[in-house]
Amino acid sequence: MTGAMGVAIVTGASRGIGRAIAAGLAATGYRIIMSYRDRDGQANDLVEKIRTSGGEAIAVRADVGLPAEADALVRTALHRFGQVDVLVNNAGVHFPGVPLAAVRWEDWERILQVNLSGPLRLIQAVVPHMRERRHGHIVNISSNVSQRLPAGSGPYTVSKVGLEALTRTLAKEEGPHGIRVNAIAPGPIRTDMLEESLKVMGPEGSEVFIRSVPLGRAGRPEEIASVVVFLVSDAASYLTGQVIYVNGGGPGG
Repeated sequence: MTGAMGVAIVTGASRGIGRAIAAGLAATGYRIIMSYRDRDGQANDLVEKIRTSGGEAIAVRADVGLPAEADALVRTALHRFGQVDVLVNNAGVHFPGVPLAAVRWEDWERILQVNLSGPLRLIQAVVPHMRERRHGHIVNISSNVSQRLPAGSGPYTVSKVGLEALTRTLAKEEGPHGIRVNAIAPGPIRTDMLEESLKVMGPEGSEVFIRSVPLGRAGRPEEIASVVVFLVSDAASYLTGQVIYVNGGGPGG
């Protein structure tokens, strides 16, 4: 099923990549359940834009790092729309610029909770429903750091490497049930998260980093959204268990 009357859950959708993904899927006809943690105004603004364009969307406040709230998000989707065709695990947190030896334990746990355990919890909540219908798409948003392994982003990198392993394993387990599972690993994309990382690098380091991308620029959130739309379409019907790097050729550093 592509688009019309399908239902997609997109986590962390009030801003950045998640917002672009929710808008992109809505434009193809998906009804959207978007989660956000603390940006009511931005989340409600996107819902209104989707509805004004003739789509259907609801925003649900949920911290996907908390098991009860992740479960409630899926229950809300099933109660409201009766089905879930697409799950996009996009919500993520990071605390850049801290060496692993100095990472606070609470920060380590929080990153793994949101970036890795949260997606698994949501997957466990939607898979029984998808199995029953023998149809479903799961897209996990990873990061180019899983290849680069940069200093100062240890916990975030570990969480994304784990998410890619989860993606590949889950694809093998759920393929026989009609569920396709893929991941997208963005490079530097113009979001608040990138701006935080560039701030840590400083002006000179930031310029060198962006120049190291073969295409010579940071990407746009819409350039990730378009790949998500492709992955959940019939055009990608034989594609599962893949990690697709959308990174302008790959930054160095």
